[in-house]
Amino acid sequence: MIEWEEERVIQQNIEKVWSLFADANIRKIMPQVKKHELIEKTEQETGAKHMQTFREGKRTESYVVETLAYEDQPEKKHKQIFFTIAKAFEVDLCFTLIKLSDNETKFIYSGCNQGRNFIGKAMMKMASNKSNLKTVEDFLDRVEQEALKV
Repeated sequence: MIEWEEERVIQQNIEKVWSLFADANIRKIMPQVKKHELIEKTEQETGAKHMQTFREGKRTESYVVETLAYEDQPEKKHKQIFFTIAKAFEVDLCFTLIKLSDNETKFIYSGCNQGRNFIGKAMMKMASNKSNLKTVEDFLDRVEQEALKV
C-alpha cells in the first residue's frame, strides 16, 4: 500500500479553489480523465457516483468513482472519493480545503493506493515511493496553477 498526505497554501479564495473540484472543471486538474459523467445522486452529496474514463499513454480504463464524503462549509471544504482500477488497485483520495484568509487557502491532498489482487499487490511492491511522491507533487502544482488562473 502507498499512502500520502501533503499540503500546500494557495494564494486564492477557497471558493475559487473549490470550483476546480466540480464536475465541470475536473479535467483542468486531472487532464488524464477523458470522461466524467454523473450516474447516481448529485455531485454535491455523499454517495454520488460517476463513470470515469482515464487515459494513460495508449491505455484507457473506465471505472465508477464513489463520493464517500462531501462537505461544503464557508471555512472548510472536503471531498473523499474511492474507486477500483482494472480490478487490481483500490484508490482512496481526499481533497480538503481550509480557509486561512479571504485570499489564502490550505489544500490538503491525502490518499492511498493498494493492490486488490495478486497482480495489484505485486505492482504496489514494485512501485517507488519517489515516483509516487512526484505524482502527488505534480497534482498539487496543477491545482495551484489552475487556482491562480480562476
